[in-house]
Amino acid sequence: MSQLPGLLKILNLKNIGENEFQGTNLLIGSPNVYGGQVLAQAIVAANNTTHDDKILHSIHSYFINPGDNKEEIVYKVEVVKDGKSFNTRRVVASQFGRDIFILSASYHMPENGIEHQDIMPNVARPESLTSFSDLFTEYAAKLNIQPRGIFAPDGPFIFHPVEHYDPFNPRIRPALNHTWFKTNGALPVDARLHQTALAYASDFNLLVTALFPHGMSFFTTRMQIASLDHAMWFHRPVKTDEWLLYVVQSSNANEGRAFCSGKIFSKDGTLVASTAQEGLIRKL
Repeated sequence: MSQLPGLLKILNLKNIGENEFQGTNLLIGSPNVYGGQVLAQAIVAANNTTHDDKILHSIHSYFINPGDNKEEIVYKVEVVKDGKSFNTRRVVASQFGRDIFILSASYHMPENGIEHQDIMPNVARPESLTSFSDLFTEYAAKLNIQPRGIFAPDGPFIFHPVEHYDPFNPRIRPALNHTWFKTNGALPVDARLHQTALAYASDFNLLVTALFPHGMSFFTTRMQIASLDHAMWFHRPVKTDEWLLYVVQSSNANEGRAFCSGKIFSKDGTLVASTAQEGLIRKL
């Protein structure tokens, strides 16, 4: 059974005050709250205070402290601007009275303008590839490890990696990654929900791309790894329950930090979103 209904449930935040909301957590196997979850919930909180026809076009965020999976998260939204063309929101997420995450979100009224986009790479189609959960299950069985959350077949998303990847025996390869993904089930027809689900998935497989040139993985090298910030631009409408290609590359790593950027294409080659993230990678 898919965890997608559970994801949709935690994205339905409880209103606990004026521009203040509360959310619970979906356990996916990570020791702390998954970064994509707090990112998506913060977007929902911002959306709940924006009631015109403007569309979310960009977010910029910082992960300040790790989130506790056992504790509910409070999201406070500041209405920074309501303009003719743009709205701006600022969201602060907290637990135990301590801030764990901040997000700025910008909304834009649709208008006509110049258009161009990058071309989607020519890679294997998703139907011809094996899911990451099946690959992980095969590898994990050899070490008696039980797949959980995103790594399990019932995770909220399905991931089909283009390049062969064994997390228990990583080989040195360029810092470039192609992964097809979609929700593990259908989503309601709701443009904001599809954007939010896309943001949730965008934190997966992003920072780990920086490990490829070093032959490292969570399961072979003791390390501290965490997202420090996350930016995302929504270029065009997206259907997150249909196949999307995530193209990620890491252009730099030094001083315990790595920078990664990504492009997300629909199956027909339309560029729907771009991402950028810097993260902490500290060998222990």
